[in-house]
Amino acid sequence: MKSTNLIITGIMILCIFSCKDKKEDQKSEGHSEDKMVSHIQIDEEKFKSEIDGKKTSFYTISNENGIEASFTNYGQRLISLWVPDRNGSFEDIVLGFSSLEEYQNAKEKYFGATIGRYGNRISKGKFEIDGKGYDLVTNNGENHLHGGIKGFHNVVWDAEQTASNKLIFTRSSPHMEEGYPGNLEVKVEYTLTDQNELKIEYFATTDKKTVVNLTHHSFFNLEGAGSGSINDHLLMINADRFTPVDQGLIPTGELRSVEGTPFDFTSLKPIGRDIEQENRQLEYGHGYDHNFVLNAEPTNEEGLRLAAKVIEPDSGRKMEVYTNEPGLQFYGGNFLDGKTKGKDGKAYDYRGAFCLETQHFPNSPNQPDFPETLLEPGEEYHSVCVYKFGTEEEN
Repeated sequence: MKSTNLIITGIMILCIFSCKDKKEDQKSEGHSEDKMVSHIQIDEEKFKSEIDGKKTSFYTISNENGIEASFTNYGQRLISLWVPDRNGSFEDIVLGFSSLEEYQNAKEKYFGATIGRYGNRISKGKFEIDGKGYDLVTNNGENHLHGGIKGFHNVVWDAEQTASNKLIFTRSSPHMEEGYPGNLEVKVEYTLTDQNELKIEYFATTDKKTVVNLTHHSFFNLEGAGSGSINDHLLMINADRFTPVDQGLIPTGELRSVEGTPFDFTSLKPIGRDIEQENRQLEYGHGYDHNFVLNAEPTNEEGLRLAAKVIEPDSGRKMEVYTNEPGLQFYGGNFLDGKTKGKDGKAYDYRGAFCLETQHFPNSPNQPDFPETLLEPGEEYHSVCVYKFGTEEEN
């Protein structure tokens, strides 16, 4: 009996050390139990349907640090994005819905979507190429906004997940879709790097001269989606100038200095600090809804310019934006009203989110002094936007 007990005891000890070694090996490979747990709390089946004869679905990418992003190929939308605070607690920081049906019926049409063919506004929906006029769908008063009614946010994309951290969307936009000339072949790649970057790369080619200006339209709240106002978030925009607008939010053509105005975000300040000032531009935008002219420096190691930095003081979450684009649209959630209920039934309150959309300038096709948005056959459009996440220590 003693020899039997000794054998059993020896086997148990071997098992304990074997299991311990296995767990240590998993941790050394970046696969700790914490990192294996999914944050996604959405029923994937609620995104499986068919629109215009194309199937919709649900996709998730993640990195080794536990950050997760989920998408649908309807409008190429970012549905959720889970990032940690300074204490390692994860929250979903983008506004959105828990089902495809909610996205289709929402008052706010652009939550998390890719925008095209032209992000932002084109005056009266008109522009010319080589003297030939084109009339776009007008869906924002007399102006054209975010690609029109059947813009890129409102169609089903082909999707391919090529790695656990990478997702690729493709689509052919036919000649004269929403009034745009040329058959446009579009590819958008999302990569969630281990440096905690959500990197978005846009590629496009055309068989006829056209205009292109693609962007991403997530609504962010770094305290967590549905956590109230973002006016206490600290924001820096790396821009000495902005493009003032008329009452229809069409740029006047002027590049105006931000110095001495509520639009001076050249150093970190609370988003809401100056928002109640008497200012014609704030009046036109009902707050901030303006394009900023980005400074060329500083840049990151890839040569992308720093566009903006946002810090949420309570959680310590930080987001930096890098891009090769000349402009950045800052929108402060002025038309959210608390009536829209999103994921987990949370209300999306007035100024409860911000958008930072890397872009060429609004109405560039009609402003010869603005950066060019013309794409010709034989050329490739390439735009990059990086949202990089981290934390700041508590003061």
